[in-house]
Amino acid sequence: MILNDIILQKRKDLEELKQRLPLQRLRRIIEKADRPDPRPFRNAIMGTRQLNIIAELKKASPSEGILREDFQPLRIANFYEYAGACAISILTEPHFFKGRPSYLKTVRQVTKLPLLRKDFLFERYQLYETALLEADAFLLIASILSEEELKDLIALGKELQMDALVEVHSDAELKKALEAGAGIIGINNRDLKTLKVDPDMAKKLIPHIPKGIPIVVESGLRTHQELMTYKSIGANAFLIGSVLMKSKDIPATLGQLLGKKEAEPL
Repeated sequence: MILNDIILQKRKDLEELKQRLPLQRLRRIIEKADRPDPRPFRNAIMGTRQLNIIAELKKASPSEGILREDFQPLRIANFYEYAGACAISILTEPHFFKGRPSYLKTVRQVTKLPLLRKDFLFERYQLYETALLEADAFLLIASILSEEELKDLIALGKELQMDALVEVHSDAELKKALEAGAGIIGINNRDLKTLKVDPDMAKKLIPHIPKGIPIVVESGLRTHQELMTYKSIGANAFLIGSVLMKSKDIPATLGQLLGKKEAEPL
């Protein structure tokens, strides 16, 4: 199962990282660091524009392999802001998604948009690392965490002035996320165990999410009309990666998803 392989590799990488930079030292660095003011991710995804799109930077995915050979994160981030994204999601997992943690700090220099760290996070150490990397928000995957772990990591995120996007793919995971105090729910239409996409998953779960909790729909999103359909039943924002990464004209594709009749020239 690909998810198990990713988690095993992540645990191995994390142990190596701890050898180089132990937790106590990492915490001291955070305490002394002159971190930039946080950019409110939650506010961005609840914006009043017609559609709020979190545009994703990822070179590869386990389901599709390399998505973009000419992967230039800074240039693409500029495209995203120019074309109207509300935030940027950055894959930092190196083995299966070809990401780099360093992308967070470098991308932050070229955009004013909030940044989400998208990775497989399951320990407090990783949240301190995420704060040091200057992310504004981070992903927690309900299927790989217990309710107590979710509670703990959400609380630590608040202490570190970062928003937690808690991702679910079933009724049970949604219940766990809500009981853990999730302030933002992401519904992934993709089953991480099989990698299959079910567009009806979000439609099924959205009605069970209490008012006031922002809802982000993820995976398999390709058209403006799809986004408008999800919005009409309560979705606040959409996390979109693959269709943008495979586009020959990223600003035009993002513009079309947002409902702009034609992309403005660069």
